[in-house]
Amino acid sequence: MNTAAYTTQINKIASEVKKSIIGKDHIIIKVLLALICKGHILIEDIPGVGKTTLALSFAKALSLEHNRLQFTPDVLPSDVTGFTIYNKNKGVFEFKEGVAFCNLFLADEINRTSSKTQSALLELMEEKSITVDGITYKLPEPYTVIATQNPIGSAGTHMLPDSQLDRFMIRLSMGYPSASGEIEILKSKHSANPIDGINNVADINTILELQDAVDNVFIDDKIYEYIVALSTATRNNNLIKLGISPRGTLALTKISKGIALAMGRDYVIPDDVIFICHDVFCHRLVLSSKARIADKTADDIIDDIIKTVPVPKISVNGR
Repeated sequence: MNTAAYTTQINKIASEVKKSIIGKDHIIIKVLLALICKGHILIEDIPGVGKTTLALSFAKALSLEHNRLQFTPDVLPSDVTGFTIYNKNKGVFEFKEGVAFCNLFLADEINRTSSKTQSALLELMEEKSITVDGITYKLPEPYTVIATQNPIGSAGTHMLPDSQLDRFMIRLSMGYPSASGEIEILKSKHSANPIDGINNVADINTILELQDAVDNVFIDDKIYEYIVALSTATRNNNLIKLGISPRGTLALTKISKGIALAMGRDYVIPDDVIFICHDVFCHRLVLSSKARIADKTADDIIDDIIKTVPVPKISVNGR
């Protein structure tokens, strides 16, 4: 496998997105990794830090067909999935696609819509398909959902159910920019929109090729055992009420392979797992009352678990 070529392509895409997202290189690479690992991304942060801009920048750099839906209380499940309508002239029922039929679906402020509408996303995120009136329609490949939500403003919001949180491969928080970064943002937006300067540096075939390359990255049995040990530790921790599901274990395995590819390797090492573990695990945990009493966050607990679980020794060539 020509890992150097894939690494070059990944860096090329990331560099293009950096034109509009300043000072958040680690966020850009994590979103890109989730994309090439066939995962969905939840970006949880306050308004105005560039969540939507990030999604739109990727759509343009990757030449992906994208749709954006602003989730509000009046959005219906059929707005997302589509609906069947009777065509009087033809005398038949026809299916009208919803906004989810694209390559990159931006679900903006996902927690501001009803639970009923949120549930419309469950099938499409897991199965990459949509069922309407008993007929199943496949979504295009590649397919990724980037959802955003504001964790601060709770008025009029509906918390995402655990089953839906579990379908997001990673959860990220962009945070405020640095002072120098914010100055650069002000200058870049003085006379133009930075997104306009983003070039199409990849296409659907590029993403599909990268996804195939990720599938071919080697994982030693010791790495599998390490990932399972981390997951098991969350299930046996008295500060955690609900630990990591097998879906979470699979997500950590998959994106660790993506990290290896981005680093120019065709094999996974423990550092790949550790690098992304918080982003994969934290939003999947349900903490117990003991954690709240001890003032422990999900990040604190995962930190402790990573320090406690023995790290396997892997040879230089990963085998």
